[in-house]
Amino acid sequence: MILIDTSAFYAILDGDDAYHARAVERWEKELTGERLLVTTNYIVLESMTLLQARLGMGAVRAFHDSILPQVRLEWIDENAHSRSAGAFLSTERRGPSLVDFSTFDAMRRMGIRSAFTFDRHFRQYGFDTLP
Repeated sequence: MILIDTSAFYAILDGDDAYHARAVERWEKELTGERLLVTTNYIVLESMTLLQARLGMGAVRAFHDSILPQVRLEWIDENAHSRSAGAFLSTERRGPSLVDFSTFDAMRRMGIRSAFTFDRHFRQYGFDTLP
């Protein structure tokens, strides 16, 4: 399994993003591969909000209609949210977001070691990143 983060989704859809070419190449490679692609409901919320604000509803629809059907959705429930919020609040500094902490928690629970992301926080918290 590989987790797909907001930064990857955004780079796939924004042709002007610095990581666009690498993101599209990785996305196409993962779609033809053997690994299960996973994301979370928090990442979907964050991605749709970012896409709407920066690229508009056309990008949100492309994400919803073309990308999300290719990915398994893992839900952050009340218990996972509580754990993640506790970790987020205990950092007492700028850095990973609540969405990031919820993602790290989901990855640990599911035994996922790799993330398709351009966010440096994943490496800082012990995960492998692609591309």
